Amino acid sequence: MEQDNEEEVKTFKDLGICEQLVEACDSLGWKNPSKIQAEAIPHALEGKDLIGLAQTGSGKTGAFALPILQALLEAPQAFFACVLSPTRELAIQIAEQFEALGSGIGIKCAVLVGGVDMVQQAINLAKRPHIVVGTPGRLVDHLSNTKGFSLRTLKYLVLDEADRLLNEDFQKSIDEILDEIPRERRTYLFSATMTKKVRKLQRACLRNPVKIEAASKYSTVDTLKQEYCFIPAKYKECYLVYILTEMSGSTSMVFTRTCDATRLLSLILRNLGLRAIPISGQMTQAKRLGALNKFKAGECNVLICTDVASRGLDIPSVDMVINYDIPSNSKDYIHRVGRTARAGRSGVAISLVNQYELEWYIQIEKLIGKKLPQFSAQEEEVLMLFDRVAEAKRISIMKIKESGGKKRRRGGGDDDDNDDNDVEKYLRLKSGKNGKMSKKFNKKRV
Repeated sequence: MEQDNEEEVKTFKDLGICEQLVEACDSLGWKNPSKIQAEAIPHALEGKDLIGLAQTGSGKTGAFALPILQALLEAPQAFFACVLSPTRELAIQIAEQFEALGSGIGIKCAVLVGGVDMVQQAINLAKRPHIVVGTPGRLVDHLSNTKGFSLRTLKYLVLDEADRLLNEDFQKSIDEILDEIPRERRTYLFSATMTKKVRKLQRACLRNPVKIEAASKYSTVDTLKQEYCFIPAKYKECYLVYILTEMSGSTSMVFTRTCDATRLLSLILRNLGLRAIPISGQMTQAKRLGALNKFKAGECNVLICTDVASRGLDIPSVDMVINYDIPSNSKDYIHRVGRTARAGRSGVAISLVNQYELEWYIQIEKLIGKKLPQFSAQEEEVLMLFDRVAEAKRISIMKIKESGGKKRRRGGGDDDDNDDNDVEKYLRLKSGKNGKMSKKFNKKRV
């Protein structure tokens, strides 16, 4: 099907998806293909390698899962496809989508991620699943150490969030995996951004790929309302509490720069009666999944997170994203705000910008190609919260120090000292005059 006929595509059936999988899409509430699905699926069904560039929340998982499942139906075998993901949570979520789409046809998946018992994963591999989804490091561990497990008969390899898979943390593992799998295979490479490393990988492991760009470079979706709030650093927590209180019925994700900040902020908000929960790379896998499930289930409606949660996590009910700390890498802004306004829904993104983050914020505006409007907040009302927030913060710091002391007495050692020091560093907030800053800020943005 030619890409210029894309407007005529109304259903998954039109794309060539078989009846069983069309029914599975229907049961998941997928009525019409997204742009990336409409463009990628016909090429995939023709047996082409793919490079898919699409903004986050665009339905990338369906774009590679449906063709793989259709090919599997035609020629069933164990270890048919392998999907690599940069984060554990995303790997688990991809496997859930495969299982949901393949529930009527008996699809078996194995998830191979760190932080989970390797023995149980080895038992799952012994059951010879059709699809293996994992993070590169743990997959290499199993290829090296799990008796009887190999990917020598693999037919499909998917690299999801490829731009992140190609950083130094994963490079060695990816090379080892590519050495272990057959050259005769289909390869799908999906990425939000096209970096030099993605191009290099494309040359190394794809054959005459079809490139599909389902979004303009570094764009945010039209249904997303984006605003900024320029504030003195010392009032940042007050503004956060003010916004969360004003939007009290919303489900919100709050992004911070450090793991310690997630812990501190969630304690402050809980002390003020808000249902907040942290998620960060410092937490065990079980705790991370527990926090995510509580948030998805609505037990907590504020998730305080680092960039570990900025990619790929599909939490459909997120109404608002707050950038408590502005990311130093502008592209991370795109991924963060992509947690809301997904799949055609509307959403709000508010960035709290203090005097020390101004340059980073200006880079974000340049990247997305627009100047954002200001979030209207009455400073007098915000500052009325100051005493309550300061008290909640004092109690939270005491709690963190106490828990650090308990860990040390149990033999926690240096890590806990660092934890307390990091919190102390984080709390050395600086002040600034808001009026002067605003003039300076607007002058710089012109």
